[in-house]
Amino acid sequence: MTSGSHPSADVPPVSRHAVRAIERHLAARETRRRRLYERARALRRLAQHTMTRIHAGSAKPSELDRVRRELARLSAALPTEYPGDEGIAEDALQEGVEAMLLAAATDGKPFPTHEELGVAPEPYLLGLGDVVGEIRRLTLADLTRGDVNGASRRLELMESVYHTLLGFETARAIVSLKPKQDTARALLERTRGEVTMARLLHRAGVGPAQAGSDG
Repeated sequence: MTSGSHPSADVPPVSRHAVRAIERHLAARETRRRRLYERARALRRLAQHTMTRIHAGSAKPSELDRVRRELARLSAALPTEYPGDEGIAEDALQEGVEAMLLAAATDGKPFPTHEELGVAPEPYLLGLGDVVGEIRRLTLADLTRGDVNGASRRLELMESVYHTLLGFETARAIVSLKPKQDTARALLERTRGEVTMARLLHRAGVGPAQAGSDG
């Protein structure tokens, strides 16, 4: 091409072959994102339903096994070449983790690790932060039944989880853990006051301790 000349209007700036390749790439990525979203939505609903049944005392081992399987499947399906797409599954992964940790807390068992659940450390930490609120619900249920000793044990678990969370310091861009730590601290302080009051009432022989609502 000589100086000052222009490409012919009949010649596209990007070849048709390249355009078609880009279109196929984008279509494939959209398909993967849609499938990832559908899996994430299914896991989120399953985890929420399972936690409701755990609190009601009606969760079956098969339901927990299903949460564990779907949690690992979704984690394995995360794209490695497009890290930004992981955000689609973040909420579902942390809720799946939360459900599994809640089940362990209810049974008085050690929490499964992120490796045992087949998830990355980031969603595991977020789920660990959220389970503090679920343990609080267990504590209030104990108080409502007048089980002050049980509530005290739940409070100890809340404290242990909170101090574990405090042991991690990282940039919010990596994992937004600070809000979870702050919420856990507020819930812990509130619950500690309720359990302390319940102990005093119990010692005074007032009767079953009423912790009030979780509002």
